Amino acid sequence: MVNVGVVGASGYTGLELVKMLVTHPQFALKYLATTTGDTVIEALHPSLVDVITYPVEKASVASVIEHCELVFLALPHKASMGFAKDLIDKGVKVVDLSADYRLELETYEEIYCEHEDKNHLDESVYALIEYYREDLKKARIAAGPGCYPTATLLGILPFIPYIDTSAPLFVDAKSGVSGAGKKLSESTHFVNINDNIFAYNPLKHRHGPEIAEKIEKVHGAKMNVNFVPHLIPASRGELVSVYATLKEDIDPLEVLKKHYENDMFIRIRENPVNIKSTAGTHFCDIFAAKNGNALFVNSAIDNLLRGASSQALVAANLMCGLPEGMGIPTIAYVP
Repeated sequence: MVNVGVVGASGYTGLELVKMLVTHPQFALKYLATTTGDTVIEALHPSLVDVITYPVEKASVASVIEHCELVFLALPHKASMGFAKDLIDKGVKVVDLSADYRLELETYEEIYCEHEDKNHLDESVYALIEYYREDLKKARIAAGPGCYPTATLLGILPFIPYIDTSAPLFVDAKSGVSGAGKKLSESTHFVNINDNIFAYNPLKHRHGPEIAEKIEKVHGAKMNVNFVPHLIPASRGELVSVYATLKEDIDPLEVLKKHYENDMFIRIRENPVNIKSTAGTHFCDIFAAKNGNALFVNSAIDNLLRGASSQALVAANLMCGLPEGMGIPTIAYVP
């Protein structure tokens, strides 16, 4: 058994991690923490009453080192790097769900802030599983991709060799409200989001540079990524539509089937995808079609799971030499 912990257990992604770790056959949950502590997990998440009872401490590097061989950091952006740097030096493996280790230094500092842990940033592995699986098996720190970049990249990366990379890439993305986290805001207020849908930070959202950076990393292609996210009146789920220009004639579904033929959590669909079929699972469903040289790629994920917590758990499995699919949810919340 591998002793693991969750720092940031009060949020939605922290809850999803706890739910999976409770039944994981090889990970023993030994530590839960928040910035304040002094409570129990079932008080933070009443849905866990009679499922698990466990104290939640105030987050401490020393306590993590004492209790954990691997820790999940479900902390806000800018908070993880100060916490992670000491853990890595002490031999604790880290899976970070924030943005703090997922970008190149220049990109991170341009859209977030000055980075506090430049020494470990270079050794972090971007946890987009299908593209960095072998690197993750040797990693000390894994950086969880953003939810929007996960759905976008899994959909478009197979097509980069076949599209005109000098033409703009347009990404129309829609997410459930849980993607905004637990903190209340005007945009997530019930009377604002109910029976409503709207774009936010169009063309300026920080996930746009992340998508562009990873396309260049995987394929060496610099692309003009035009990313527009929308909030929809759903608790969870994410639907992404990507529009690109083909430079050669292809069968889009055949490209996808061949590219992902050995990936157990990618499902190639014959029709446009929907968020309900992936809710509660680690699956990414992808559909693609073309009209002349116009390419349409459509992908769906659970933003809290494949977009965050289950992707983090798969990374942890690989880092600890365990099977990729161990303890990973596959049954959708349908109806």
